[in-house]
Amino acid sequence: MLIVTLWALPVGGVAALAALGLLRLVALITDLVFYGRPGTALLAPGLHPHPWWLPLSAPIAGGLIVGLMARYGSEKIRGHGMPEAIEAILTGGSASSGGGATPRAPGTRTAGRLCATADRRRHDDRRGGPATRRRPRVRRVRRSGAFLRTEPDNVISRREEERRMYADFQFEIYLNGLNDVRPPLPTDLTRLEALAREKLPREAYDYVAGSAGTGDTAVANREAFRRRRIVPRMLRGAAGGDLTTQVLGTDLPAPVLLGPVGVLNIVHPEGELAAARAARALGVPVVLSTAASHTLEEVAEVAGPRWYQLYWPGDRDLAVSLLGRARAAGYTALVVTLDTFTLAWRPYDLDNAYLPFLRRIGIQNYLADPVFTAKAGDDPVLHWAGVFGNPGLTWDDLAFLREHWDGPIALKGIQATDDARRAVDAGMDGIVVSNHGGRQVDGAVAALDTLPIIAHAVDDQIEVLFDSGVRTGADVFKALALGAKAVLLGRPYVYGLALDGEDGVRHVLRCLLAELELTLRLSGHDHVATLSSDDLHEVG
Repeated sequence: MLIVTLWALPVGGVAALAALGLLRLVALITDLVFYGRPGTALLAPGLHPHPWWLPLSAPIAGGLIVGLMARYGSEKIRGHGMPEAIEAILTGGSASSGGGATPRAPGTRTAGRLCATADRRRHDDRRGGPATRRRPRVRRVRRSGAFLRTEPDNVISRREEERRMYADFQFEIYLNGLNDVRPPLPTDLTRLEALAREKLPREAYDYVAGSAGTGDTAVANREAFRRRRIVPRMLRGAAGGDLTTQVLGTDLPAPVLLGPVGVLNIVHPEGELAAARAARALGVPVVLSTAASHTLEEVAEVAGPRWYQLYWPGDRDLAVSLLGRARAAGYTALVVTLDTFTLAWRPYDLDNAYLPFLRRIGIQNYLADPVFTAKAGDDPVLHWAGVFGNPGLTWDDLAFLREHWDGPIALKGIQATDDARRAVDAGMDGIVVSNHGGRQVDGAVAALDTLPIIAHAVDDQIEVLFDSGVRTGADVFKALALGAKAVLLGRPYVYGLALDGEDGVRHVLRCLLAELELTLRLSGHDHVATLSSDDLHEVG
């Protein structure tokens, strides 16, 4: 009904004139019938000495016009997806209508969240989920700049449909504003941290936000992004904005994954389960931490595409058991974190005397493991402390991983070109350029500063991923331009989880991906694969 009202607004003036004309026509007929001549009613019906007809004719005329508007206006709007209909109104364009509703992007909402169920059903349809009924395919609207043009349905591929879904989030927000509904969380994701700090217990916030030592590495990560400025290009025909890619054998709707962050129960009771559900709603893979506060099997039940992150334990039998459980639960790629064989000096946690693992938070994968429990004895926490790290590992040990994992393997924590080359020589499938978000070595090089050097050194011999310091869609753009094929998101989605659970994570992802798509298009690119260092300018 709201859409009908929106459509009717531009023709309101015409409708008013039509109503006035109809009223005056009734007045003219009245004078001719009762007086045998046209009277003053034709020019000024309100001054007619016998205005008995006004109360009767006005509702008849108004009802007729409103009925026609509702009948034909709703048919016109009904043929569009909501974002296309709004865009047609905002830009003055037109859209073709079809026999059914154009399927909209998964995960989008309307005012009052009326379409959340339909959105999820459409997402399930497209990915082979619970719903199996498919809507008829119709002609769709495809954007070209600020205008609209129609194309036959067979021209718009499934991937093109997917790549358009993120930026439409802004139209949904503006539409909700017509009902005085505003986003529950800021759309500037850099503002989430301050809100999370107000809500969370001090120990929980400090554990998430804290860094090694003085926090200098975390600061350097953000400064590295600020030094690099995007150089937009014009008249490049960037009508699309295709974010799709493939990394480590996984098809991604966008080059973003939820990074492995452990102990999420300290910020929200549903922890990794809520994060996994939010990621699944948008088709975004989740990388589950060994230090999760829910077991890898529990998360697998609610997750979509998923990878497993391994903290390589000192007990090789335990490592084999963890890998076997992950593979059996459908985790398709392995991310091995190399930079955390022991915890760093973290003043925030030390000042609070707070380590969640000692409170049995973040060791759930260990407590559910048969190898671990068989050896743990009466004190599983103490046993965990003894097997968590493995400082004696060398490059030769990577053959052990290949022996016990038959999928793609990526090494996380690479910050030097020599290490990247050794990963190639060891037959690894990927590397994650990362300094653990500044949590391990104070005063370390910013991860973004090392990214282009490493990407150039390995060329296309190995897939390069990135994390550390990413906060916005523009940050993702910069990382991709400097050689990353995908980005692992960390703290922002944890803050979203803390503030609004599953919906908070979903909000963070939708904002990030919408901004990424818009930044890509407004910078003159049709696909993330066309980005390069030429799209950035370094200052300072």
